[in-house]
Amino acid sequence: MSNRIAQANLSIDSQLYNLVTDEILPGLDISADQVWQAMATLLQELQPRNRALLAKREDLQAKIDHWHETHPHGSASDYKIMLQEIGYLVAAPAKVCATTANVDKEISTIAGSQLVVPVNNARYALNAANARWGSLYDALYGTDALAGKARKQGYDSVRGAQVIDFGKAFLDKHFPLMHGCHGQVTGYSTTNGSLIATLENGHATMMVTPKLFAGYRGEADCPSAILLKHHNLHVELVIDRTSAPGQQDMAGMADILMEAAVSTIMDCEDSVAAVDAEDKALVYRNWLGLMKGDLSVSIDKGKQTITRCLNPDREYLDRHGKPFTLPGRALLFVRNVGHLMTNDAILNAQGEEVPEGIMDGLFTTLCAMHDLQGNANGIRNSRQGSIYIVKPKMHGPEEVAFSVDLFTRIEALLGLPKNTIKIGIMDEERRTSINLKACIAAASERVAFINTGFLDRTGDEIHTSMVAGPMVAKGDMKQAAWINTYEDNNVLVGLQCGLQGRAQIGKGMWAKPDCMAEMMEAKIGHPMAGANTAWVPSPTGATLHSLHYHEVLVQARQEELKQSLQVDQDKLLQIPLLAKGTELTGAQITRELDNNCQGILGYVIRWVEAGIGCSKVPDINQVGLMEDRATLRISAQALANWLEHGICTRQMVIASMQRMAALVDKQNANDPSYRNMAPDFASSVGYQAALELVFEGKTQPSGYTEPVLHRRRKEAKQTYA
Repeated sequence: MSNRIAQANLSIDSQLYNLVTDEILPGLDISADQVWQAMATLLQELQPRNRALLAKREDLQAKIDHWHETHPHGSASDYKIMLQEIGYLVAAPAKVCATTANVDKEISTIAGSQLVVPVNNARYALNAANARWGSLYDALYGTDALAGKARKQGYDSVRGAQVIDFGKAFLDKHFPLMHGCHGQVTGYSTTNGSLIATLENGHATMMVTPKLFAGYRGEADCPSAILLKHHNLHVELVIDRTSAPGQQDMAGMADILMEAAVSTIMDCEDSVAAVDAEDKALVYRNWLGLMKGDLSVSIDKGKQTITRCLNPDREYLDRHGKPFTLPGRALLFVRNVGHLMTNDAILNAQGEEVPEGIMDGLFTTLCAMHDLQGNANGIRNSRQGSIYIVKPKMHGPEEVAFSVDLFTRIEALLGLPKNTIKIGIMDEERRTSINLKACIAAASERVAFINTGFLDRTGDEIHTSMVAGPMVAKGDMKQAAWINTYEDNNVLVGLQCGLQGRAQIGKGMWAKPDCMAEMMEAKIGHPMAGANTAWVPSPTGATLHSLHYHEVLVQARQEELKQSLQVDQDKLLQIPLLAKGTELTGAQITRELDNNCQGILGYVIRWVEAGIGCSKVPDINQVGLMEDRATLRISAQALANWLEHGICTRQMVIASMQRMAALVDKQNANDPSYRNMAPDFASSVGYQAALELVFEGKTQPSGYTEPVLHRRRKEAKQTYA
């Protein structure tokens, strides 16, 4: 049991207090008194404003609901006028020009994969941070990215040959030789700043574009690694004739290392189940370890224990033999929580829980100050002296301005230069999408990232228009008019506002971590759409997705899109309702209920009863999907909408929930810590949370799942303690 400590008119849980005093502050020229006074100041100045912004969300929603109730056949033009009159849709600024300075090259000039990982899991966090460099051979060998699979334990030379052939074809395409091909090379060497490839016929050749040779490791005449560079991404050829692939390859090439996850978001939000001071202390402790460079975790592998820590920078010799280094880790962002939730880790002078987003802003910045001043481990995150905070679930420019003002006050209170803290804007709420230009204007000095989050965006789409009518089925939502417009609008507005060279324009997650062949077919669409980063579910996914950025030079693609991309923003306001006169069969309704109920239960039971905020959850067809609160929000709101309009009944939902609970129990049968929901549904906290998310979905603020999940998680921690 923790106790509470009074300071600066605050009541602070001892777990958080001790973390700040004993772990965060040593090494910083800031006292504990300063920190708690800073928190008290932030709350005094900003908590009332935070509360008012949340009240405005509810007021706008009530007005939209009332309009739909009183205008059941209202026209699109009248609907738009109403949104303007109530202040939901604001006038876009005539011209916006981002001026963000001191951004790292991973943001300004390098396009590549991005991971998002729950920061409360140290192992996942380290894996993601270290995914800057990934083995192409491993990614191909062990996934379905190549047809077939290894047919025996140990090294399968047939599968190995398939992988090597793919690797050589990749080199021939992007690093072609003047004569012959990489599959004919028997050895590489360097002479006078050039890469020399010796072919099996004894002739020597060079690359068609010699400047793509960036350096090497080892001896010039017999290097252990060759470093290449294409589209601002590095590729390392690993030479080791003693390895299994190296013995199979004439050139002794053991692997091709791809510069893969150029950046990673360490998440405090959607993928994390953090509901109290104990949980928040773990979140901040891991982020602190990443910023100090000393985070480590012990992992049992067979009969031995290994310690995983942050990779050091990579050392090379340039073309002329001069030493240099490249980053060994992804550039790290931290995603704070949004404006909605509060946390009892701190109570204000009135005894109220404080806004968790204000807490996150102060403490994640404090932790990152260790990186700014140079930590004792010599492992740097930002080489430009910036802190990158992604802010999710902001509704419109007023809420973006609030985050900017929060960061400005934190900088002043902690003695940091103005605009040290950069902001990432998640374009995942409807009021942000249709006002994106104004949102960027509100953060024009700080914006370093905008990203479409189509999952949360879909949940908000349903909730905002809950009263308008029954929505299309979840699987049909991707064909709705608004969604492609939304994706294109994010890119176009970002380019129009001058984000090139200053900020990432990102795209959302590939949710099927076991389906890499499908990902390779689909995700080329993200750089083609002009996005210089896109989310992937694993380091392996990052390595494979990096191939797409060798296919597409995103900066050039963005220049093309500036001239050709056109967006009809009115399509953002087209509500994805079932077509009038549509008659769904009983089988169609049951299938949709079962699909949504299974997805809800599979995720919620882990969140509430095991504290797992993100995991690969098998869907109703046994396909593993990466699930977080955003996917849950869609399913819960979809069912709430159909209940609202009589497509289904409460009894039908309960029947589906009970059927799917038995299925989810079966899917988790091999987990010894799992508690079955069926048949004693009443005693299952997770099952009751799932029902609540649906039956109270209409009244949940913006359709968010956090209030129910947090309350039920606290209940489960007490019930199952």
